[in-house]
Amino acid sequence: QVQLAESGGGSAQAGGSLRLSCAGSRYILNNNWMGWFRQAPGQEREGVATIYPDGGTTVYADSVKGRFTISRDNVKNMVYLQMNSLKAEDSAMYYCAAKPLTRMGGVFATETYNYWGRGTQVTVSS
Repeated sequence: QVQLAESGGGSAQAGGSLRLSCAGSRYILNNNWMGWFRQAPGQEREGVATIYPDGGTTVYADSVKGRFTISRDNVKNMVYLQMNSLKAEDSAMYYCAAKPLTRMGGVFATETYNYWGRGTQVTVSS
């Protein structure tokens, strides 16, 4: 079973906005760092943003600081990624992932994230 599900991807023009959503179980969201990763053709998967269950502790990649915002809704069991001022280089497959709070390693260490969604495509044209 896929326990995380992304939605909200699509096409946008440079300078535009999109909001991605990630749906998960209450258990997963309450016991994991929830992160967004992306991977473009020919490139390695990279961390974009991650958020702690408290909703206040967040980490962003330098490339998206000031443009993207990660947030969560504990009632709806959802995690969001608001993407503003989009650039062509933001085009990628975006994945939602969950990292157990007990796992060591960096916040964007891919191998420490146990749950992954199937991804949602974001395409930005200039």
